[in-house]
Amino acid sequence: MRKIFFAIALVLSLGGAQAQNVKPWSGGRLMVSANHRYLQTANGKPFFWLGDTGWLLPEKLNRDEAAYYLEHCRKAGFNVVQVQVIDGVPCYNIYGQSSNPDGFNMQAADPKGVYSYWDHMDYIVKKAEENGIYIGMVPIWGGLVKRGLMNVEQAKAYGRFLAGRYKNSPNIIWIIGGDIQGNVKPEVWNALATTIKQYDPNHVMTYHPRGRYTSAKWWSKAPWIDFHMFQSGHRKYGQRMGNADYPIPDNTEEDNWMYVDSTWAYKPMKPVLDGEPSYEGIPKGLHDPNEERWQDYDVRRYAYWSVFAGSCGHTYGNNSIMQMIKPGTSTGYGVSGKEKYWYEALEDPGFSEMQYLKDLMLSLPYFDRVPDQTLIVGKNGTKYNRLLATRGNDYILVYNYNCVPMKIDLTKITGEKKNVWWMNAATGELTYICQCDNKVKTFSQQNPTPGHVYDGVLIVIDASKNYIAKDQKQISNMSLADKTRNLNE
Repeated sequence: MRKIFFAIALVLSLGGAQAQNVKPWSGGRLMVSANHRYLQTANGKPFFWLGDTGWLLPEKLNRDEAAYYLEHCRKAGFNVVQVQVIDGVPCYNIYGQSSNPDGFNMQAADPKGVYSYWDHMDYIVKKAEENGIYIGMVPIWGGLVKRGLMNVEQAKAYGRFLAGRYKNSPNIIWIIGGDIQGNVKPEVWNALATTIKQYDPNHVMTYHPRGRYTSAKWWSKAPWIDFHMFQSGHRKYGQRMGNADYPIPDNTEEDNWMYVDSTWAYKPMKPVLDGEPSYEGIPKGLHDPNEERWQDYDVRRYAYWSVFAGSCGHTYGNNSIMQMIKPGTSTGYGVSGKEKYWYEALEDPGFSEMQYLKDLMLSLPYFDRVPDQTLIVGKNGTKYNRLLATRGNDYILVYNYNCVPMKIDLTKITGEKKNVWWMNAATGELTYICQCDNKVKTFSQQNPTPGHVYDGVLIVIDASKNYIAKDQKQISNMSLADKTRNLNE
């Protein structure tokens, strides 16, 4: 472990020039787009949320480790890292410093000396800023509030402290809740959110709900919530919970695309995303370490299904990374003693594959994109054979998990001629298929490796547009100009 981090200074110095790239907030603060579907910066540039769940980052990683982790997040294309600010009352960081030395009075929150709890949190926020990454702050995990460890007055004091400390940091997103239903201690959540918004009105805010719920169920009309979040959770098809409150029925557990429409059924419409889907490497169902594990192709499917259904971004998760599993770890979700350590899991394929989705979304006109299942002609498949389709005025995207034949209505977009590509979702590799007429056409993408998942995206573009070159080999190789051609000039 020590050897791994001995060369961190060299690694970070080499990456320093890249970290000076334009930051997401260079165009101003985050806000909701005019059509209420997406996020953008104040100057109108689209912001596609690509998050990682680094839940225990403030508690478990030291400064070298935190810098190493955030550097790798940047390289993998992530622009948000979701963290639990505290997961205990009090909570202790790796340096043994308490988050609440005087309870929620928050007057003694900064004992003299470096590495205090909040000094370390400041370091993480600043290091994320250097890497162009927002910190999605969950102020306190839901289970702690459910147990009565923070009341309304304490929530107000804590909210004032947090807002005062981080309101001038450009890279903060507030995430109220934390794996909890909104009807559990709602007065506490409302007090915390309202207080933070009072003292920090310039950072966007959402709510992280319990698994298989959407924040809109409780907070659709709350004045403090800017966009919604759902947690599609970690269960596989048939792992029932039997709760009639869930917005989607049993035996559709993996169909996270359903949550977008179920969220938009609440008014007013607000942007939405899956803030916690199935994690790479975690047992299906979450708790039994002997269950089969979710793989990279599963996390890709969750990402594309959700975004093509209309989400404004997506959050990836990894069993080892979200818990920051280290040598000596013996407990946790799905921990059997055979798990990778968090720094090894940075090499898991799903961690680096999410960036191709973001690059694809930002390579095409962004704000006119809508989900449109009428693009698919005939009966659509179910479960793993289901196609998810989205389009702009002059392009079509269809995600195909199992390489089933696709009968697509090309007349739904502009152009008498259409250029067609296939994008491998695992690599971002592009294959030009053909130029075709404006009609209904069937495409059959063959799986080159029978028995292995080969999921991807059918890309159809009005032939008069040049969003993607015919000889382009990979979606991530687009120029900065291509990636920012999203303002619908």
